[in-house]
Amino acid sequence: MDYSTILSERACSLQPSGIRKFFDMLENMKDVVALTVGQPDFITPWHIREAGIRSLEEGRTYYTSNSGLMELRTELSGYALRRFGLEYDPKDEILVTVGGSEAIDLALRAVVDPGDEVIVPQPSFVCYDPLVTMAGGVPVILPLKKENGFVLTPEELEEYITPKTKALVLPFPNNPTGSIMTKEQLLAIAPVIIKHNLVVISDEIYAELTYGRKHVSVASLEGMRERTIVANGFSKAYAMTGWRMGYTLAPREITAQMHKIHQYGIMCAPTTAQYAAVEAVKNGDGDIEYMRDEYNGRRRLIVNGLREAGIDCMMPDGAFYVFADISRFGMTSEEFCEKLLAEKGVAIVPGTAFGASGEGYARISYAYSATHIKKAILRITEFVKDLSK
Repeated sequence: MDYSTILSERACSLQPSGIRKFFDMLENMKDVVALTVGQPDFITPWHIREAGIRSLEEGRTYYTSNSGLMELRTELSGYALRRFGLEYDPKDEILVTVGGSEAIDLALRAVVDPGDEVIVPQPSFVCYDPLVTMAGGVPVILPLKKENGFVLTPEELEEYITPKTKALVLPFPNNPTGSIMTKEQLLAIAPVIIKHNLVVISDEIYAELTYGRKHVSVASLEGMRERTIVANGFSKAYAMTGWRMGYTLAPREITAQMHKIHQYGIMCAPTTAQYAAVEAVKNGDGDIEYMRDEYNGRRRLIVNGLREAGIDCMMPDGAFYVFADISRFGMTSEEFCEKLLAEKGVAIVPGTAFGASGEGYARISYAYSATHIKKAILRITEFVKDLSK
């Protein structure tokens, strides 16, 4: 069978995730300290797990509404208002999805026609570029600059807009850089977005993980709600990665189109996970605060350790990653990470996994225990000393 004649050219053109490449390399290795995956090391809080278990014991195992449980959508509406000042009608402006990734996929497929350009700032999470392609769009990569703190500026945005530009992905708080966009910075780009009538897909999965500043959603700004799709989920804030729970907040006109795509492709998010999510949103604010405080301590631990080892890095303002500058060592990002893994048994991710503009950097996750981080820092320090000999 010649599969080249039957496989989709679009699917074949996609590149495998650079994050997973390094993660998979660890499978047969021993004594490896991995700081690769953006997965909280916390177990989902008991009261959330218990709610899921209870739903099974009570036989609540049927389909829910395509949009998700009304109870969950109502709780999400209240959560968005009290945490971020966003008002959305649970009836037809909130859609429960299978993780934040489906939320982003639905958003793109609902607004992108073949040939439409979508601006994707990079470095950023690996899914945006491929999802734009799968929606039939053309990803236009906008390299973010270290001198700007890896934040999108209005001048940069204006430069990359063409008559074919349909949408902008806004990936803040950012994976992998840890950068956030303040209200002032969002206000600076909003007039450009409105001027060119762009749709914004705002990935706010790390909205609850900011340090020192409260997250501001672009949808809260004047003139932006009507053109913004907020994609969010439960994985990071509540340590619920395996539950696969996400959602969108968007005007009803956009939500109706996402609803149809979700209806045919998914039907509904897992019922058990939805009942657990209800408990998370109702009673999980304390869990968020606890885990964020823990990450904050780890953030300082890893940044200080890297700096003492001789590796330059910004103090991240959000998420749980450090984007370390390793350019001075005269190796590509991939060479550096492969050498570190082979010689010291520490696994981190090359910056190029997040776009070409990530060359010269490596992403290091601090979604791991302090003990784990300290062990990694000791080995990285030895590695840097060896390189300096």
